[in-house]
Amino acid sequence: MFDIPKTMRAIVYRGANDLRFETIPVPSIGPNELLVKVAVCGVCPTDIKKIHYGLVTPPRIFGHETAGTIVKIGGGKSKLAVRSHSSKTIFKVGDRVALHHHIPCMSCHFCRHRAFAQCATYKRTGITAGFEPAGGGYAEYVRVMPFVLPGVVKVPSKNTFEEAAMLEPLNTVLKAVNRLNLLRGDRVMVAGQGPIGLMFTRLLKLRGVNVLATDLLESRLKLAKKFGAKWTMNLTNKKSSADEFQKRAGTFDAAVIAVPSDDAVDQSLQLIRGGGQVLLFAHTKRATKPGQGRGGASSGYFPLDLASVCLDEKDLIGSYSADFTIQDEVARLIFSRQFDMRKLITHRFSLGKTAEAVALASHPTEDSLKIVVVRDP
Repeated sequence: MFDIPKTMRAIVYRGANDLRFETIPVPSIGPNELLVKVAVCGVCPTDIKKIHYGLVTPPRIFGHETAGTIVKIGGGKSKLAVRSHSSKTIFKVGDRVALHHHIPCMSCHFCRHRAFAQCATYKRTGITAGFEPAGGGYAEYVRVMPFVLPGVVKVPSKNTFEEAAMLEPLNTVLKAVNRLNLLRGDRVMVAGQGPIGLMFTRLLKLRGVNVLATDLLESRLKLAKKFGAKWTMNLTNKKSSADEFQKRAGTFDAAVIAVPSDDAVDQSLQLIRGGGQVLLFAHTKRATKPGQGRGGASSGYFPLDLASVCLDEKDLIGSYSADFTIQDEVARLIFSRQFDMRKLITHRFSLGKTAEAVALASHPTEDSLKIVVVRDP
């Protein structure tokens, strides 16, 4: 049905800030594995950090927000039955699919406590285009291993591959929203209105929550209004006082920190009422030295008034990565276009220009949001 070549083009990470457009073998697959022809792959900050800072050993092929078409099933099969968290799916050659590169074991200590991102199996990457598995979406074909098949989702004919590639990032945000103890009508501040912050704003709006969106760019605040923010505040060239926030939106029940800013955390702990929550989503840098990074960026160290946690019962919580058990809900949100992810995608780059896509995502402009790499014709 599909003419599969022996070689393909891929973007190979060869070291810090060293991405090369190379020709490599198409991955071979084993029994109960899928070979997927990549159509679209989103550019994710997680991969950008690894590329910029050389956090992993080369060579690797990054890209994990991936959608494409099944072109081969291992073991000579024409169909493959896969049991997901809630149902059974039959995959066949020609199916359009969204991929999911991390799946937990569901039986270890962490999984029993639903801390899936801490599971040893979850930490393994189950999709590769070659070399050490790293997602592989910046290539023409990827191999999907059996243990991550429960996260694969079929894409309806009415939806685009670009929408399908957004399942993974939206999953991470929905997982985080589920950690918040919120009621309809509550007030939440979302700090940062980049692609992730806008996802938070929209999901919270869909749950009947009143959102105050903050950012440094007026263009993003205007978009936040369209995504459902009730109030917006531009923080350019000033550190807004608690009084200014409360004049705008009153007291908050929670705050979501979608930018790696220590100041935003500090301010949020002052703004939320007793019993409220501050959720960290972007503080992924490990601690360096006390005091470094203050004034905006994060050092990993943070001075905390412990009485605000004990006496005021304020919770400081975090959320990292995805939860495949909510994949069906994420698919419904995107494929029904209740959450129209197409509005987030602003820039498209061909595979050969992936380095340019990464550069733009690293230094966003006023008109850039979600950036994707599309397969060359």
